[in-house]
Amino acid sequence: MNLVTKFISKLFNEQVMNWNKLETPETLQEIIKNSDTTPVLIFKHSTRCSISTMALSRFERQWNQEKMGNVEPYYLDLIKYKNISNLIAQELKITHESPQVLLVKNGKCIYNASHSSIYFDDLVGKAS
Repeated sequence: MNLVTKFISKLFNEQVMNWNKLETPETLQEIIKNSDTTPVLIFKHSTRCSISTMALSRFERQWNQEKMGNVEPYYLDLIKYKNISNLIAQELKITHESPQVLLVKNGKCIYNASHSSIYFDDLVGKAS
């Protein structure tokens, strides 16, 4: 997050999205295992796609950790880590899309949205 975004967030008393990075197969396996006790959100983002950038920006503006409880958010850069995206599709039995938001609980994907269907409010309550 850049300095201007942090300033604006503080000015308007907005919450800052604190992403965990998803960059290794080991982290993915850990996420799936840990989802038995802590729901996990994965945002798959293509840094070369303007639609993906808009969806990520909108999602970050809507984010409210209080409403999401103990959900752990993870960010995947699809350009750098395409192999991880392929593993996600295989492990969670989903179709790869970009941008894409997944909510993982008890080792299963319980919510899957892509492109203009990505809205924070749709996730609220699904993780509990």
